[in-house]
Amino acid sequence: MRIAFLYNHDATHQVAHSAGVIAALAAARPDIEISILATSDALIDAVRSICGAARCSFVKLGVPAWHQPFLRVADALVPLSRIDHLRSNAKLLGSFDAAVVTERTSLLLQGLPACRNLKIIYISHGSGDRSIGFKPDMGRFDLMLLSGEKLKQRFLALGISSADKIKVVGYPKFDALATPAHPRTFFENNKPTVLYNPHHEPHLSSWYDMGTAVLDYFLACADYNLIFAPHVMLFKRRWHTSLEWASVRLRREVAQKYRTAKNILIDTGSPASSDMTYTNAADIYLGDVSSQVYEFLRTPRPCIHINAHGAQWQADPNYYFWTLGPVIEKISDLDAALKTAVTEK
Repeated sequence: MRIAFLYNHDATHQVAHSAGVIAALAAARPDIEISILATSDALIDAVRSICGAARCSFVKLGVPAWHQPFLRVADALVPLSRIDHLRSNAKLLGSFDAAVVTERTSLLLQGLPACRNLKIIYISHGSGDRSIGFKPDMGRFDLMLLSGEKLKQRFLALGISSADKIKVVGYPKFDALATPAHPRTFFENNKPTVLYNPHHEPHLSSWYDMGTAVLDYFLACADYNLIFAPHVMLFKRRWHTSLEWASVRLRREVAQKYRTAKNILIDTGSPASSDMTYTNAADIYLGDVSSQVYEFLRTPRPCIHINAHGAQWQADPNYYFWTLGPVIEKISDLDAALKTAVTEK
């Protein structure tokens, strides 16, 4: 049996959700041939850092050279290169019995003749509740390995998949990246540290309309430290598009005054943004629709969410994580929410 672990993304944030499985599978099943297929050196390095010396081979996937100028232009708006990597490497991918993936784009392989016998196994990257994670085409996966019963029951209730194609396996990222006994500290004081973790989704994120106001609050308030560590994809491109919500937004830059503030740490995409360094270190979580809130809540602490798009969220399962702490509609409510969170910490 030949199994490929496929990493086809612009950033490395999904790697830890599945790479820990590689070493475990290699140890448990020496009869299985395991290959890591990745579309960048950064992805290969990220996988190696987790699976170590596991028995597997590494292959960097490419696209024809004449495609690259077109992809550089297209990728500024939509991740066309991800699709091209699949099509350009269909013959190789189709030579495996199964491919393990962490995203839906790989379902495109099912329409390619070279991959007609390839089984596609999905490992969920996170445990989020957004509607994008429960699209009907998810039922096309041959097997879904999910982080918890919450996700399984929602897939079943929506009729997207069946119980025989779903297994609850826990959260592999927690196994790959252990919680440190003593989280890192980033400020030389004992003030509460808030992690502001906005998403990149242009319709749902708080960054586009309220992000500067959030930074202004902490710039003017000496009572808290702030770690600004958004979803790593927010600063990967200037323009963000959403097919689901038919929206396009221009991502604003972070002004220098915030970068030089003593009580503010700005990180727009280092490994610490997605390896749980900041979710382990913070005292309070401030976000919108990122599933990283569940990684923060591995150790229960106060969390606050920002409803920047006027969602009627109370009975909507797409906002289930908003039931885990107060939701504010405007930045003027942030001060009171933080004071309450400090008393609960």
